[in-house]
Amino acid sequence: MSTGRPSAPDAALAAFDRHRRLLFTVAYQMLGSVADAEDVVQDAWLRWSSVARDDVADPRAYLVQVASRLALDRLTSARARRETYVGPWLPEPLLTARAGDPADEAVLGDEVSLALLVVLETLSPVERAVFVLREVFGLPVAEVAAALGRSEAAVRQAGHRAREHVAARRPRFDADRQAHREVTERFLAACLGGDVDALLTALAPGAVLVTDGGGRTRAALRPITGAEKVARFLAAVVQGGASLPGLRMDLTEVNGRPGVAAWTDAGPYVAVSLVVADGLVQQVLVVLNPDKLAGLRR
Repeated sequence: MSTGRPSAPDAALAAFDRHRRLLFTVAYQMLGSVADAEDVVQDAWLRWSSVARDDVADPRAYLVQVASRLALDRLTSARARRETYVGPWLPEPLLTARAGDPADEAVLGDEVSLALLVVLETLSPVERAVFVLREVFGLPVAEVAAALGRSEAAVRQAGHRAREHVAARRPRFDADRQAHREVTERFLAACLGGDVDALLTALAPGAVLVTDGGGRTRAALRPITGAEKVARFLAAVVQGGASLPGLRMDLTEVNGRPGVAAWTDAGPYVAVSLVVADGLVQQVLVVLNPDKLAGLRR
């Protein structure tokens, strides 16, 4: 006879699901990889499903601790792989517009931008973990120390170094989302029209383009600097992709900010994230590596 109460496995899954999005975002910001973040969440579930949950006073703190340590372990091996990566390495893009849940948007926020994730790549693994947990999610020092197995003094020192490092390297951007969207719309229209002159009006004179193909597809092996060079490269890329079956480019939200994504009949094709300041595009971050486009699947 049913008691009307959920079974232990169902209760465990329900408790885990309440924090699943948070765990994914913690892991994603530490690793810059959708696939690796999903693996961390799966491993965290395996830990959670086998733990004596009556002994866990705070499930959220426990799960953040588990996910943080799993991500930290993966970060070291991921960095070793990136040393042999072909061309510039960019984080895996993530479509954030599809969530549609204010709670999800609150968890993701603006701190998931590709530009910030690029800066976080220059931190040590521990500094990155501390920055994500302290500065992005606002966890207390004691909780971060417990999550990472470090002393509170060490966490404070790592946090100070990370904040200074990020502040010095983080690109300046327009906080006004509507202004960012309008610039992105102009950029997309110019790209679709192959209009180099229109692109030049949207790009800052010193605009920088970074393309990540990972050796899997055609991409620039070094950053391209200067509005003229960037505009002509983008026009050529769009023209080259125009013959792909079913190509469609949309204005969407990429990593918490207005961006551009494209799909073909074969699946995700490219994601473009822009850094906009003073009404002009300062950076164009283009991910073409098909292995990195899982976050664009709809």
